[in-house]
Amino acid sequence: MIHSDNKQLSFEFFPTKTDEGRQKLSITRQQLNQFKPDFFSCTYGAGGSTRAGTLQTIQDILTEQNTPATPHLACIGSSQEEVKELVDLYQSMGIKQILCLRGDIPSGIGIVDGFTYASELVTFIKQEYQDTVKLIVAAYPEIHPQARSADDDIQNFIRKCEAGADSAITQYFYNIDAYFYFLDEIHARGIDIPVVPGIMPIASFSKLARFSDICGAEIPRWLKLKLQSYADDTASIKSLGLDFVTDLCDRLLRQGAPGLHFYTLNQAGLVSTICERLGC
Repeated sequence: MIHSDNKQLSFEFFPTKTDEGRQKLSITRQQLNQFKPDFFSCTYGAGGSTRAGTLQTIQDILTEQNTPATPHLACIGSSQEEVKELVDLYQSMGIKQILCLRGDIPSGIGIVDGFTYASELVTFIKQEYQDTVKLIVAAYPEIHPQARSADDDIQNFIRKCEAGADSAITQYFYNIDAYFYFLDEIHARGIDIPVVPGIMPIASFSKLARFSDICGAEIPRWLKLKLQSYADDTASIKSLGLDFVTDLCDRLLRQGAPGLHFYTLNQAGLVSTICERLGC
């Protein structure tokens, strides 16, 4: 369905800390590469804490899978010179696209050289590199947890678009109405860049609840109570999660979403099953 309808498909990973983890991640990418993704992306730790790991993962993607790679780049804690050095390096590797983020502020690290928001990072890269690199930004259909208000969050997103963002990927969500309401809000303000839904498979309720508390993603009450009722029954949790998330993806695509971006957590199993059910 995705490729026949020219929908984007992408998978996100995080850098590993050991050689064993790197080997396992390579196998995961091989399994997911069968779905012919438009790109693999790799996260970037707060304050550049995973810079070396991110670079290594991006290099591995380019070498092993021959699939386009999209590194994440968080600007908090980095100077303009450091950002330029990194983007220059990515361009020398053949990178055509970067996901621009503000990033979390690490303990003990202050804001340096003027980067306070992702919109400033987008502005800087666009000024330095023009259109030689495509820029993706983050979107929050259920409002960024640190936003002062819903309207303030929309305005922050608009600033990133006006700075030159080419597309966006959302934080994961399970309330489909939140996504389409967000699109209505930005379209009413003249923003029409593609906004790809971020998708989080459900493998563990406790982990999902913890992630969701941090990022502000709402778990529908009925789903939360149902998952809680399974306690430690992992098989039932995964079964319900697969059915629910597959249906969510199907509805998103059928109602016009431009594609899907999966937060894999470096695991291929659940993501592969969802993609197979969707006919990717």
